[in-house]
Amino acid sequence: MKHAALIVAGGRGLRAGGGIPKQYQYLGGIPVLRHSLLACLAHPAIGKVQVVIHPNDQDLYHAAIQGLPSAEKLAAACFGGETRQESTRLGLEALNALPEPPATVLIHDAARPFLKAAAIDRLLTALGQSPGAILAVPVVDTLKRAAGQDGLIQGGADRSGLWRAQTPQAFHFGAILDAHRTASAANLTDDAAVAEQAGLAVQLVLGEEENFKLTEPGDFARAERQLLLGLADIRMGQGYDVHAFGDEPGRKLMLAGIEVPHSRSLAGHSDADVGLHALTDAILGALADGDIGKHFPPSDMRWKNAASDRFLQHAAELVAARGGVIAHLDLTFICEAPKIGPHREAMRARIAEICHLDTGRVAVKATTTEGLGFTGRREGIAAQALATIRLPL
Repeated sequence: MKHAALIVAGGRGLRAGGGIPKQYQYLGGIPVLRHSLLACLAHPAIGKVQVVIHPNDQDLYHAAIQGLPSAEKLAAACFGGETRQESTRLGLEALNALPEPPATVLIHDAARPFLKAAAIDRLLTALGQSPGAILAVPVVDTLKRAAGQDGLIQGGADRSGLWRAQTPQAFHFGAILDAHRTASAANLTDDAAVAEQAGLAVQLVLGEEENFKLTEPGDFARAERQLLLGLADIRMGQGYDVHAFGDEPGRKLMLAGIEVPHSRSLAGHSDADVGLHALTDAILGALADGDIGKHFPPSDMRWKNAASDRFLQHAAELVAARGGVIAHLDLTFICEAPKIGPHREAMRARIAEICHLDTGRVAVKATTTEGLGFTGRREGIAAQALATIRLPL
């Protein structure tokens, strides 16, 4: 392994509001941390990704990483310390404990969700010339110095040569690990400062204004606008599925990912979850990527009695792999029984969990055919679904 990424996600992020740490709040339907993870896991030069988390965030973290593509690159998360500097050192120690420690490491803040592959490429190129390199943008605004608390201008400041540091910050691994070990008693503001204190030369690499850090509540509104501007290919897909009732002993009725008490179950090769099958086909339709039978053929015994959440998760992963997001899912059951209403919220929550969405982006409804047709005769259940996704142009 030559290159690794270390994502620091152990902070509390209280200034951002939202009730939970900012790295687990949703942006474009998925947790902020997941955006950073997707960027690092997708880069072909990065062989391992290490995340540093707070001990209290284990459930939030495991929910955020479910179904990640290239998950084999993801090391087990480690716990951070009292400061970002200490958390970074502990993350570096975790990478050093791997059977094959990396030659270089990119240290990234989880709260910068707009990392691009080209920026990673520039950093890795710079590491061929220097022991350290950081993304940064030049200061272009006129600088003023205020006097006291009244906000009156005391004077100006020369902006020439000034840059605003971003992450990732990239280093030769052994050198930055030694630097962090030596600086453990200090309280430095970023990893470049740790490297500089150790006498390591650090090169500035041009970053992008879009690679900003989420800090205040208003940053999330800005991030949503930026995300949607980059996902201008809006698509809708439709799914429809039917399963007949069967009487296989011990089989449960699964609808929208949850077990629904009923006197009969549905027949099918998998668990026959008609709701998740319709949603899967809707997402695949929006992607123009075939149907559920193409991806999970009933002739394949691997899917015999398989849980259908695997099918929906796969479809959601395909959207993420294309750099897109699921904007909305709308599922309608057509049946006389069982009653869907008592289970609606549990179904919405389960679908949201599978697709890593906010529950507010999932609708579940039900209707009958007024006693007409096969559903009216209670011979089976039908489901239809609509999926709205956003992809890069």
